[in-house]
Amino acid sequence: MKSLAPPIAHGVAHYENFPVASWLCPAHLRPAIKAIYWFARTADDIADEGDAPASERLAELAAFGADVRACADTGAASTRWPQVFGPLADALQRFALPLNLLTDLLSAFEQDVRQSDEAAGYPDRDALLDYCSRSANPVGRLLLHLYRIDDAACLAQSDCICSALQLANFWQDLSIDMPRGRFYLPEQDVQAFASRGEMLAALVAWARTLMHQGAPLVHRIPGRAGWELRLVVQGGLRILEKIEAGGSGSFQVRPRLRTWDGPVLIWRALWM
Repeated sequence: MKSLAPPIAHGVAHYENFPVASWLCPAHLRPAIKAIYWFARTADDIADEGDAPASERLAELAAFGADVRACADTGAASTRWPQVFGPLADALQRFALPLNLLTDLLSAFEQDVRQSDEAAGYPDRDALLDYCSRSANPVGRLLLHLYRIDDAACLAQSDCICSALQLANFWQDLSIDMPRGRFYLPEQDVQAFASRGEMLAALVAWARTLMHQGAPLVHRIPGRAGWELRLVVQGGLRILEKIEAGGSGSFQVRPRLRTWDGPVLIWRALWM
């Protein structure tokens, strides 16, 4: 699953966009954010790391899912993954984390395993957004839950940001994913455009529109965390700029944020 920020999962430099309990987050929320992160990262490693066959990965994910359900039911940590379920049990108890959001993440990891094993892709943008609704959006909703923000408008904005970040990560990681049998380009777009550059420009525009639709959420997140979300949004938009500027280059080289992008992100965050 792709990296997310305040999502984001799918094996890539492990959730590089995920705000892993940084100093910008309130201290009392950091353990819960770390617990969510390690839950997602561990499941991601089960799905992506090593050379185990798909059947074994799916069995491990099923066991991992059974343990998170047991953890939610009894509050007891798994004896197999205590470093994950110990902190998660505390977060579940203290903050009543919605279990369905955690299991949605697992369903996306399972889908990654199956699709990679079958070298299958996504027929259209709706199918890809369905994947994002389970691979990325739950992380944003979990973080909003920690901040006790649950109105429909904010949840929809969070979903837009998380899906946009997930899509940006897809277009960013083409040079990594495609050799591994991961196809996140909607087949409908592949067929509709004469060149890879034109196709990526259209896909970048789609992700950028979603990001702008979700951006007003930054004004609803309190304190320093709201500023962190501003930087996350601007980081995603900056990556989209680099993908677009490179034409079809991201099929060969992964665009990255560099140190010198920092002042640009800060300046743009200030003016949101």
